[in-house]
Amino acid sequence: MQGILRNTLYLLIFAGLGLGFTSCNKFEGDQTIPAYIHIDTMMLSTDYFSQGSNTHNITDVWVYVNDQLVGAFELPATIPVLARGKQKLELRSGIKLNGIGGTRVPYPFYQPYIVNEFNFIEDSVVKVNPSTTYYNTINFAWLEDFENASISIEKTSQSDTAIYKTSPINNPEAWLSEHSSYSGEINLDDQRSVFKIASFNAFILPGLGSPVMLEIDYKCTHSFGVGMFAEISGTIVDLPLIVVNKSDRWNKIYVNLGPNISTYNNASNFKIYFESSVLDGPAKFYMDNIKLIYRSNI
Repeated sequence: MQGILRNTLYLLIFAGLGLGFTSCNKFEGDQTIPAYIHIDTMMLSTDYFSQGSNTHNITDVWVYVNDQLVGAFELPATIPVLARGKQKLELRSGIKLNGIGGTRVPYPFYQPYIVNEFNFIEDSVVKVNPSTTYYNTINFAWLEDFENASISIEKTSQSDTAIYKTSPINNPEAWLSEHSSYSGEINLDDQRSVFKIASFNAFILPGLGSPVMLEIDYKCTHSFGVGMFAEISGTIVDLPLIVVNKSDRWNKIYVNLGPNISTYNNASNFKIYFESSVLDGPAKFYMDNIKLIYRSNI
């Protein structure tokens, strides 16, 4: 629980703001009739082989005009802006940190979409089709998409079962795309009621307030937990982070690891784990496109 509270407080590092949603600031001048921009969604492009899948869960857009914040808006949105003529427009991708609707922040790893001379027209709606990419300074410490022969997640001693690749190829339960024919699958039943699986590798991750995120695509009939194992002077410390709610369709969550890494800055390395247990019958869990990413502040 303390880790979850630290994660919430850590939002200040990403947002740095105490701003209300869908606010609108008046810019210099006497303009009273706004121009409007309409945005349906924000697209993400990736280099699959070095950055993994282009799946995302961008729910909001943070709008800036001439480097002044207009507001944050849930997508799709038609946004009033008190600006006219050619001005700088900047759009930042917004997410729900840890999957919580009350913790909406600009995602620190996606680059802003910028038009230096966007033409704002009073009392008119202009549709914008923004796209984003990862910053080229991002470190991808771990990518697991279940397409290789081996899986970089192992069963722990506390687990009744392991994670396996879906079968057969292109199983309709899996996340399927141009680069994806398999996903990870975990099954629990009366004989196998608990799983706790962890990344095979341990990772050296930056503290000192550096942003560190875990991205997971998932579909599951029961909730599951996400946490970290921290190795401190040869002792393994279990750090539960969040509980991910069940979802009958593929969803994506961004898990904030930074606060716990900064708190346990004497740890030599960290492993990521996933866990769940069931008492009321069978349960299925699917995962894909796992990414552990960070940017050092040093």
